[in-house]
Order: sequence, then C-alpha cells, then structure tokens
Amino acid sequence: MSRFMVHRARGPCIRSVSRSAEASVDASVEASVARPWPGQRMRRGAVPAILVGVDPVLDAVRRWRRERTPCALARVVHTGGSAPLPAGAAMAVAGTGDVVGGVSGGCVDGTVFELCRQVLDDGRPALARFDGSDGSPLSEGPTCGGTSEVFVQPVDAAGHALLGRLDEMLRGREPVVLATALTGDRAGAHLLVGADGAEGSLGDDDLDRRVARLAAGHLGRAGAVTVDIDGRDGPDRADRPDEAGHPDGRDGESDRVARVLLHSFAAPALLIFGASAFGEALSRAGAMLGYRVVVCDARPALNRPERFPDAHEVVTRWPHDHLASVPVDETTAICVLTHDHKFDIPLLSAALRGRAGYVGAMGSRRVHAERLELLRAEGLTESELARLRSPIGLDLGARTAEETALSIAAELVAHRRGGSGAPLSGLDVAIHR
Repeated sequence: MSRFMVHRARGPCIRSVSRSAEASVDASVEASVARPWPGQRMRRGAVPAILVGVDPVLDAVRRWRRERTPCALARVVHTGGSAPLPAGAAMAVAGTGDVVGGVSGGCVDGTVFELCRQVLDDGRPALARFDGSDGSPLSEGPTCGGTSEVFVQPVDAAGHALLGRLDEMLRGREPVVLATALTGDRAGAHLLVGADGAEGSLGDDDLDRRVARLAAGHLGRAGAVTVDIDGRDGPDRADRPDEAGHPDGRDGESDRVARVLLHSFAAPALLIFGASAFGEALSRAGAMLGYRVVVCDARPALNRPERFPDAHEVVTRWPHDHLASVPVDETTAICVLTHDHKFDIPLLSAALRGRAGYVGAMGSRRVHAERLELLRAEGLTESELARLRSPIGLDLGARTAEETALSIAAELVAHRRGGSGAPLSGLDVAIHR
C-alpha cells in the first residue's frame, strides 16, 4: 500500500486525508512517477535547488511574476532517514507546466509536480508526507528508504512581494530567515526576518513576535527547520520527530500549536581570482552550488563581464586590494587561479592570514613549492601555510577547464559538508550524514 499522506488547508484548519480519500490526487498522480511529467517543460539547466541567492527557483518565480503567470512553490520541510535532499530543497511549477528545481532525486518529484498543479487549481496549500521506509516497491516515497514532508503553496501577490524582497536581501548578502506557516487558516503566510526587523505576517501579532524571536537565532546560518509554536506558555520546540514523523509526537492538528518552517539563508561567497577559461568554468559551477560568485582580475582586457554570465559580480582590480575591501568569514571560499606570483603572493599572504574557510591555488607541484618559499619569506607561519589547498581540487584526472572546475567544485563540497572525497563505493558510512 502506498504510504503517501496529504494534508490540505480547508477553512481554519488542516485536515489529514489518505490518498484514496483525496479525490483530486488521483490515478494520474500515481502514474506520474513512472512516466514523464504531464505538461512538463523543464527549463534548460534546471537543477534541484536549495533556495539561495540568485537561485534558479527564485529567478523563475520572479520571471513568472513579470509574465503574470501563476505558479506554485514546493519545499521540503522535514526529512527522516536517508532522504535524497535536505529540508529547504525547492521546486517551482508554473501554470504553463514549466518546472524548475526539485524536492528529491526524482523519486517523488512527479507526484509533487501534480500536487503543485492541484494547488494552482484550487488555491489551497498542501502538506504531503512521503514514506519509503518500509522498503516496498509500491511505497510512494524516496527510493533510498527515507521520509520527506513537502509543503506546496500557490504564490500569491503577498508571497511574490516577500520572495522578491528575499531575493534582494540575498543579493546583498544579508542574513535572512523566511518563516512560513504550515498549518491553520494562514498556512502559506510568510514572515521575513532580517537583522533590522521583520516584514510580512503569519496572521497573529503574538505569533509573529515569537517566530521573529526564534528566527533571529538562525540568522547567519543556512538550512531549514520546522518548529512548533505552542499557544500555551512554555518553550517552543524545534523539529524532533517521533516514530510517526510528527514533531514532538504531535499530529499537527492541535489548535494550540502552530507549525512553522524557519528557512534560513546565508549565501556563501566564492571569490575567484583569475579571468581565464578555468575561471569561466568555475564561476558556472559555483553558481550552481549556491555560492555568490565574484570574479576578480587586474587585467581589463580579459576580465569582461560577458565572459562570466553566471558571476554575481566581476571586479577589475588588483586581487589583494579587492580582498581587503570585502567581508570574509568561515563560509567564504577563495580560489586563486591567476598562476602568476606577482598576483598570487600578496593575495595569498592576506587570504591565509584571514578568516576564509577555504583557500586554494592553482599550479603544479613545482609552482606550489616555489610559492611556499615566497610566502615564508613574507612571514607566514607553517600553520598558516597548512591552510593552503594546492594544487587545488580533487584528483579526478582532469584535463579540460570544465573538468578542472569540477574537481575544484568537488573539493569545495567536500570541505563544506565534511566529506572525505573518497569514492562512496569504497566506504562503509552513511551517505547522508
């Protein structure tokens, strides 16, 4: 039996219905996971997305607003076990059938696509739970055996306004939390919380204050968590599912509990120094991974914005001068691709003494050895030099610019997520950890 539950907003509450009782989610939904999505027109280059600055999902929603095209937004709000994508993964579906992003590795995206179309038809948000943990081939859930809860909502005028404001804040690298009501008669309402206050409303002043206070503690992080806001006095609870998958053993139906998604954003910066074919390829890869990409080179003839359409900023300036002018923290990645000591040494001297979480430099092992001696002459300590990842990237046998960018991007992901960089087939550890 399929293990797929849908909660649909109706009036002042959320009701829980089984798949068989939900007439609007019919056999066509069942079939959609085994065939191409009906009416699907996947935007070229679209990838499963975790909403970050200048994200393809936000781009699509903004474009559809300009075109006056209705759309629905689906987001993973909770996962359990070995779910393919984390909370925060997003998909947007237009009334025309266009789709961008994804909420799974593909195993439930077809069903969510149909649910988005249903939400567009009736205007009611839906909260769906997919469970593949029983291992049955008929389970309507992730084939990896995990569970996922996905919230689907139509994007109305207020939603468009707040998502547009979210995009502006992310472009400016401002930390922000998007709080979304998942239950009750205001399901789908948003509260946008930044360092300077909150915009929007979840429909209740007291709820807004409590959620804003909770959200402030998530500013500067990146991720998504579901919280229960209890109408009674006492602490609010973060997402701790019980065996049935409901936070704190609740079923989400209590009038005294508001379930809210706190989706926090902090787009990390990828600073690429070197306007080359390698820089072009890496800027594309970095944007795909959710970085705010900045390309810097002192040579204006090479550093033309049209060469780097995926970069958020192209700066013509001496690299070390630019580095001194921008904020750098532990989430910042610095990739030095200039391969020229007159640029590399002053830049790396500053970068290795700074706060950047990742500093890598391109060059052969001979160039790396020369570079280390020059950096020692600049007074860098051995512990500072040990931070330098050079030659940059993982050993993939890369030869082309695109392959080299892939090896660098793979090392960035491994650093960011704590991976070993070793083949999964040779490891006996959890894939999602």
